[in-house]
Amino acid sequence: MNMMAGLEISFSALQAQRIRMNVIAANLANAETTRTPEGGPYKRREVIFAAQPEVSSFEALLRDRLQQGLSKVRVLDIITDPQGTRVVYDPDHPDADAQGYVTLPNINLIQEMVDLMSASRAYEANVTAINAFKDMVSRALQIGKA
Repeated sequence: MNMMAGLEISFSALQAQRIRMNVIAANLANAETTRTPEGGPYKRREVIFAAQPEVSSFEALLRDRLQQGLSKVRVLDIITDPQGTRVVYDPDHPDADAQGYVTLPNINLIQEMVDLMSASRAYEANVTAINAFKDMVSRALQIGKA
């Protein structure tokens, strides 16, 4: 395996987790948004990750799979939550319908915070892996000087 492959995998994971944290932040910021430019309430979004093999040719891909190779992380898609919205009775709200119900995003603040902590921990783990790699390279260079 290429020595830089582990570093590239960690970098791809950092980028994917950064996108995930941005999407979660948007969900948290719009938890009470009842009007969007598209019309209606904000729709909760989720990030879908996929493993991307680090090799490009079919032969290398097959060899990599046979040897249980590692894969980079990529963002496959950002989807809207299929749960949709929730309806709350609030006749004083400016966006209430004739019966007094307001359609709000289906965002659970606790779930979003747990997802944010998970993304943050994954980001930190990849930063630690990158720092460990840098430390190993530095020590290898010091050995070469001696």
